[in-house]
Amino acid sequence: MLKEVLTVNVDIKEEYEVKGQSGSAKMILFEGYIDCDAFKGKIMPGGVDTQRQKPGENVTLSARYIVEGTDNGGKECKLFIENNGEILEDGTIVTKPVIYTNSEALSYIEKAELTGTVEASQLGVIIHIYTNL
Repeated sequence: MLKEVLTVNVDIKEEYEVKGQSGSAKMILFEGYIDCDAFKGKIMPGGVDTQRQKPGENVTLSARYIVEGTDNGGKECKLFIENNGEILEDGTIVTKPVIYTNSEALSYIEKAELTGTVEASQLGVIIHIYTNL
């Protein structure tokens, strides 16, 4: 059974793109926040999603960012999130997140088998991060 552990609200701020003969690349700068039972915090400056695509292949993505906030025990902490994934032909985005944290209460998340989904929102996207429990 999958359990959602984090919901990340991403607000897209800027996009830069290069289209070459061998492929295209896009860098998407973003801000945002997490507000869920396990953690509440704000994405620190520097969050970026890098997307690449070669002709005839799906878009691959790799987003990296740090979120500063408070864990479910009320302690200040940070999360580093690296979310690698792929945009499938039907537009579905599937990801494989990796998370590091200095929170004792959330330390289990570093070893958990995580998966993610992405859905559109008014200002950007909402990332849902799940673990098997």
